Amino acid sequence: MSTAAQPIAFEPRAVAPLGRRRAPVAYTRSLGAYGLIAVRDPISVTPWPGQFYMLASVEGWGGGEGERPFLPRACSVARVRSEGTAVVLEFMLEDVGPGTRRLLAGEVGDELWLAGPLGLGFHPPPERARSVLVGGGAGVAPLVIWQDWLQAGGHAAPALLGFRSARHAQAAALFSEPTVATDDGGAGYHGPVTELLASVLSEPGPAVVSACGPPGMLEAVRALCAARGVAAQLALEAPMACGYGACFGCVVATVDGYARVCVDGPVFAAERLGDLRTLDHG
Repeated sequence: MSTAAQPIAFEPRAVAPLGRRRAPVAYTRSLGAYGLIAVRDPISVTPWPGQFYMLASVEGWGGGEGERPFLPRACSVARVRSEGTAVVLEFMLEDVGPGTRRLLAGEVGDELWLAGPLGLGFHPPPERARSVLVGGGAGVAPLVIWQDWLQAGGHAAPALLGFRSARHAQAAALFSEPTVATDDGGAGYHGPVTELLASVLSEPGPAVVSACGPPGMLEAVRALCAARGVAAQLALEAPMACGYGACFGCVVATVDGYARVCVDGPVFAAERLGDLRTLDHG
């Protein structure tokens, strides 16, 4: 039986080994509108919560005969599990195009190209500050491993999760005691997850918000936390070609100039960012 890996000492960037490597698919699982795919990493490097990997299929990774191959997909790690001496990485994906569709079609024993861990992850909260996790859609993935780490360290880490429908909300099963909101009212609270956040932040005591999700949700979280003087760290999603800062395809404007989401993030302090609705890449 798989067991969760023990939390590691704080280091926001676990250093990735050079190059990509083959990683066999260990198991898969359906999560309603999403799919969970786990790969066995031949190099036992434990990622920090919030970091990501670049994934590509070893076989059939392209648009068809005579067409160009797909670029690797940047995927946040959702959970790390130890199986004996092996490290198994879990990724939660949604079928949003040919690349993610091909990854989700992987079966046990198939191989993926794996590069990572990459980027900067979340920072632990100060002592006596509550951690509040806010996720939307497929963006809930990096909050799974973050909740694991926080709870293993004795921190309460309530998770507020927003989804389109009850089918999408099945991904909440990855969390411990989540509070769910859905756009159509099919599960949990009927309305945006930020309304749940506003209620939680009205409670007394300092808090730190960690969030990941679509740009509109992140902007609402950023604005809400700024208005209430609450510290927040936001994990941004952006299309990437390389994952290690060479292509400058994932730049985002900050108060002190442009930054690359892949190496300067994906986790940023909210006060460094402007209106995040401009990140909606469609």
